[in-house]
Amino acid sequence: MDHPPLNSGPVAGELAEEIAATGFPLVKGLVRLLLDRMTPQCTFLAVCPNSRAVTRAALMAAAEAGAPLLFAATLNQVDLDGGYTGWTPRAFVDFVAEEAALLGCDTLVLPCLDHGGPWLKDGHARKGYTLEATTEAVKRSLEACIDAGYALLHLDPTVDPTRRPLPVELVVERTLDLLAHAEAYRRHQGLPPISYEVGTEEVHGGLAHLEAFEAFLRGLDQGLRARNLEAAWPAFVVGKVGTDLHTSYFDPVTARQLSEMVRPYGGVIKGHYSDYVDNPDDYTLSGIGGANVGPEFTEEEYLALMDLVSLEQKIGHHSRLDVALAQAVVRSGRWQKWLQPDEEGHPFEALREIRQHWLIRTGSRYVWQEQEVVEARAELYANVRRYRDGESYVLWRIKRAILRYYQLFNLVGFNQALLAHDPGRSTPSPKGTRKHS
Repeated sequence: MDHPPLNSGPVAGELAEEIAATGFPLVKGLVRLLLDRMTPQCTFLAVCPNSRAVTRAALMAAAEAGAPLLFAATLNQVDLDGGYTGWTPRAFVDFVAEEAALLGCDTLVLPCLDHGGPWLKDGHARKGYTLEATTEAVKRSLEACIDAGYALLHLDPTVDPTRRPLPVELVVERTLDLLAHAEAYRRHQGLPPISYEVGTEEVHGGLAHLEAFEAFLRGLDQGLRARNLEAAWPAFVVGKVGTDLHTSYFDPVTARQLSEMVRPYGGVIKGHYSDYVDNPDDYTLSGIGGANVGPEFTEEEYLALMDLVSLEQKIGHHSRLDVALAQAVVRSGRWQKWLQPDEEGHPFEALREIRQHWLIRTGSRYVWQEQEVVEARAELYANVRRYRDGESYVLWRIKRAILRYYQLFNLVGFNQALLAHDPGRSTPSPKGTRKHS
């Protein structure tokens, strides 16, 4: 049976009609409307669906904000093997559609792939896949995302096992190869157009400097034209805007420069690693069109659960959820992915206590579906039931964190503002405004 449509409510339907009038697919159409209509400037929020609670809370937040919701799912999270969430792309879309209907979330909900590229799935790197093997596996994953109804694919072939920067020309070539494959498969399946995202914030991708970034844009533009794929020009280009896993300052000057370089091509800059950023209000001021937030929300889930653990201990119970989570994270080995250079080669127990706590908190997203964690969580909720609705409390904490970004990115009331716009205003040509003619 086909999965339920994600955009079946009246408001979502009206938004889809507005976008259809632009001649672009959903995400690219939203970007074009953002550029041509919306004042003040907005930044679209993409939430990483790293748990069921985060996914539910994101739908609740989007409904309350009256704004679109993008989900940015990595291949580690959601893939043909189930990822660490247990979801295949189709199962993920089904879950989102069912939850949206149950919650009455009448807005555009857009499943998207995040970081689809060679060696970006941890298992590919861990198993020593060759370029050919990891590329073929990624292409099968792209096909599964297309079949499931994803609205956008992030194509990111910038990683190399040697960690050396790849030549820009090679990044362009591999990006075009993935995009051409996705488009050929989509057309063969008779499915409607989708949107794309390219680039990376990772410096080993070779796109960190403005000159290299401009060369990437030119090469991509020329390659798409040569392949008659100009209509698939990406909606988002990921830029190195100062944020990564261990930094929290967003660089508005660089962001503005990158935005000005991308907009003539009809796209916008997207920032990754936007979690806990020091100056999130600068995103809209810099013209950033989208931002991914992930670990922050599942860490909020962890902190809310630890609050409930403290509550149950006060009333004489102990589900041992904190112990189950710590053991599951250590057993998974995924904490080693986030070690700093001076920590590598040391056992978990030898790390500083503050680092152990951080690794468990940020690594909790990998193990929410482990059986002992699921059972301990259920016991925790049962232990505090007389004093607190545990699930509602956790969802409220995550929703509050997500709504903060909807506010900071000027997205609250977006749907109403867009639909209230004068319908007589002309819409952009489907080919967009281009730098090179």
